[in-house]
Amino acid sequence: MRGRRGAAGRREHRGARVAAVAAVLAAVLLGGCGLVSGSPMTDDVAPGTVGRGLPLKGAELTVTSKEFTENIILGQIMGLVFKAAGATVIDKTNIQGTIGAREAVRTGTADGMYEYTGTGWITHLGHVKPIPDPQRQWEAVRDADLRNGIVWLPQSRLNNTYALALNAANEKKYQVRTLSDVAALLKKDPGAVTLCVENEFATRNDGLPGMAKAYGMNVPPGNVRRMTGGVVYTETAKGTSCTFGEVFTTDGRIKAMGLTVLADDKHFFPNYNAAPEINAAALRKHPQIAAVLAPVTAALDNEVAQKLNAKVDVEGQDPHAVAKEWLLKEGFIKEGGGR
Repeated sequence: MRGRRGAAGRREHRGARVAAVAAVLAAVLLGGCGLVSGSPMTDDVAPGTVGRGLPLKGAELTVTSKEFTENIILGQIMGLVFKAAGATVIDKTNIQGTIGAREAVRTGTADGMYEYTGTGWITHLGHVKPIPDPQRQWEAVRDADLRNGIVWLPQSRLNNTYALALNAANEKKYQVRTLSDVAALLKKDPGAVTLCVENEFATRNDGLPGMAKAYGMNVPPGNVRRMTGGVVYTETAKGTSCTFGEVFTTDGRIKAMGLTVLADDKHFFPNYNAAPEINAAALRKHPQIAAVLAPVTAALDNEVAQKLNAKVDVEGQDPHAVAKEWLLKEGFIKEGGGR
């Protein structure tokens, strides 16, 4: 939601009651040894298409992230952009748990991170039902979170949500493109619809039970095979023990393993669009943050995320190096030469 999000860790929205308990634990962590140190970003980078004129010169900004690959990469992207725009940047990425990273931004221990709209709405703000329209979901989170001293800047097209996927051979065999197609196949040939899923997905209302209800799927219990997240991908790629597997839409292993993601044509799964979450006081002090991040956020989508995540999760590269390489390639920043 992990090297990436790890099985249960990746899908973070637990509901208001769990969030409240976790917030207390996070507060203890923040007051103790959890987020008291960080490393300065020492990269010699300069403005490319963003940060011209060094609008953040003199600013001291701290970036954070959760502990899974994608969010660490996004945290590194944010930090490098701030650095290129003239700021002194402290790297406090790779914080364990969504609540700890969130509390760092809320309390001002960190100035910003990339968070997901579905997580904000469900986990942090305590709502049960997601808002189907991604723009309205972002607007609702943005408006509601202002009272917590957090500003949500415009979101990206990167939507890290649940999906079902299958390998090329099974796609050709069953000719399915959408979850409605899976529901139709289940009625026609129940034995063809076997699922590899994580334990959490098998029990969550926004996972298999909710999906089955929304699409009218009566999946026999024997057709559902539970396993850890990494095994789900390998077994789905093999296509022998299960036809369909639970995946996350920005996972780099989807493309690496030749999997096809099925369309959620009834828009059941919540939207998890990544957006900069900024401490309100920090943004008041440095309003240029918004303009610096806007074009970078706009360039992020699922295809970009899959490629960047794969460089870490499949190829074993360092998240900081991956983030920097992408920013340089896109021209957002340049190598320095001393400033």
